[in-house]
Amino acid sequence: VQLQASGGGLVQAGGSLRLSCVASGSSPSGTKVTIETANWYRQTPGKERELVAAISEGGGTNYENSVKGRFIISRDNNKSTVYLEMNRLRPEDTAVYYCNARVMYINYEIPETGRVDRWGQGTQVTVSS
Repeated sequence: VQLQASGGGLVQAGGSLRLSCVASGSSPSGTKVTIETANWYRQTPGKERELVAAISEGGGTNYENSVKGRFIISRDNNKSTVYLEMNRLRPEDTAVYYCNARVMYINYEIPETGRVDRWGQGTQVTVSS
């Protein structure tokens, strides 16, 4: 099981971006994956990774204070994807953003089922003033 993050880029302050994090199995045609819980973190040089947003298995969400009202985390189980919609971006939102998720998988070829915790690679978000 792996996570692939995308959607970062350069945007002016006040603009918007949507990050995506797609879960996939080792055998795409023979594995079903379901994102149960997910988090988006961000990190800037010299600082620890910071939790930005989280979504629970039941769909409940939590946000870091500075992004409340501006960012929205959501999940599409049909697409095995978690999104982070970022609005009214500020220069201080500039960071590398990482997704993290607990994924339930069913591999029909082996067969095997289980849950794993995975991290996606980072995607750079740069907000210019």
